[in-house]
Amino acid sequence: MDLLNTLVEKGLRRELPSREEALAVLTTSDDDLLEVVAAAGKVRRQWFGRRVKLNYLVNLKSGLCPEDCSYCSQRLGSEAGILKYTWLKPDEASKAAAAGVAGGAKRVCLVASGRGPTDRDVDRVSKTIGAIKEQNADVEVCACLGLLSDGQAERLKAAGADAYNHNLNTSESTYGDITTTHTYADRVETVRHAQGAGLSACSGLIAGMGESDADLVDVVFALRALDPDSVPVNFLIPVEGTPLAGEWNLTPQRALRILAMVRFVCPDVEVRLAGGREVHLRTMQPLALHLVNSIFLGDYLTTEGQEGKADLDMIADAGFEVEGAGTATLPEHRGGGGCASACAPSDGAASDSAPSDSTSSAGAEASSARTDLVTVRRRGAGTDLAPNA
Repeated sequence: MDLLNTLVEKGLRRELPSREEALAVLTTSDDDLLEVVAAAGKVRRQWFGRRVKLNYLVNLKSGLCPEDCSYCSQRLGSEAGILKYTWLKPDEASKAAAAGVAGGAKRVCLVASGRGPTDRDVDRVSKTIGAIKEQNADVEVCACLGLLSDGQAERLKAAGADAYNHNLNTSESTYGDITTTHTYADRVETVRHAQGAGLSACSGLIAGMGESDADLVDVVFALRALDPDSVPVNFLIPVEGTPLAGEWNLTPQRALRILAMVRFVCPDVEVRLAGGREVHLRTMQPLALHLVNSIFLGDYLTTEGQEGKADLDMIADAGFEVEGAGTATLPEHRGGGGCASACAPSDGAASDSAPSDSTSSAGAEASSARTDLVTVRRRGAGTDLAPNA
């Protein structure tokens, strides 16, 4: 296909595809799916070889969030039967993190529900970072605490944090449909706070919330312009008791096309396969490794993931290898931060303002609801049971 040849050539040059090319990836047929995966796989291997970075989530504080994000089981008014607990102590969090590191995780992601941290919360997380680094000096620590105020990113950096995660989630034009208690601009500002403090920025999206192809391209182009070092791609986990519990809009094939589009738009960035892979990709997860170079190991914040050993077996069986602690994740030209002018959008590419074209919704390809694959987490952090790692 001429489209795929063009996208591969642009990906190898770190050149941004046109909006029309990105949209075309999402509308390719199932008959062409393996060609799409193979093409995006060439770009993935150019910049990341066959390495897979493992990341591990530790939910520091679960539930009772004052924000109304429709996709989240921890939201204000959620009726989901999730674990609810206040802040883990530093030694508890360190113990949970150690399980992930023992399972092969190179990065530990410390997450807490809430609009954003108070200064006291930053102190708590700083002590937790210190406890984790004391036990595993080489592990990367990424904090995900919500909206940041002035100076908080600098304090987290000083405490030893390596990265900060704050996802854009969806397009700017539809953001108000999923959240009303904060804005898209608030999220962009927090990512820039992290970058300004010298933290590696991590920002991604959630697919499967009823968005159109245009919305997906909008948010991925906006991410390219924002230039995070890692882009997690989440697939909505429709948890009972949340407003989006009935949104089952994804097939394995569509999920793979979305991942391929992200790789073509963000060729040299750590693209991470995040929440929902087991629910929506199912037995086609190994194909996704040809598109992404990073995954979460084990469980998520409030739901269970694939068994850690199954993750490691899947990586090995697919012919990939776990990225070691001494190996740099990003290509040399990106260093530890942004790609500056070398990766800047070319003429006609998206700027900080998202594209405004619209296409038909992808809901027509929706799969049957697989509620049997959604299991609320009852182990690991906040419980007396061993974690999944």
